[in-house]
Amino acid sequence: MKTPLRYFLINLMALWITTEIMKGLTFTGGFQTLLLGALVFTIINILLVPLIKVLFLPINLLTLGLFAWVANVLALYALTTFMPQFRLVPFYFTGFEYNGFSIPEVDLTTLMVAIIASFMIGVITHMLHWLMH
Repeated sequence: MKTPLRYFLINLMALWITTEIMKGLTFTGGFQTLLLGALVFTIINILLVPLIKVLFLPINLLTLGLFAWVANVLALYALTTFMPQFRLVPFYFTGFEYNGFSIPEVDLTTLMVAIIASFMIGVITHMLHWLMH
């Protein structure tokens, strides 16, 4: 019982942080929607993501693991499909610059938003897993 609860709390934090940082992943309905979304996302990650990883195993082996992000993008897309309160919205990124490091401005499509948001959720999830162990 401890592990599913831990996954739920980690997914809750990852979804909340990602929606606060990135304008492209939004939800409506307040904290209750976020709780329900985290529950659905946890169920998707427990049941659907391993199946997707097995289906994409040959392609993932050929690309030496670079194709693994597709499972996370599909999980995020499944969340937006099952929970219409969560939406992936295209937006214009104004750019970022800090001490010579710059990210240029770009107009992000829905697919780009899904890829970036799933990458952010993955990084936050791994960091939180690392902190909890």
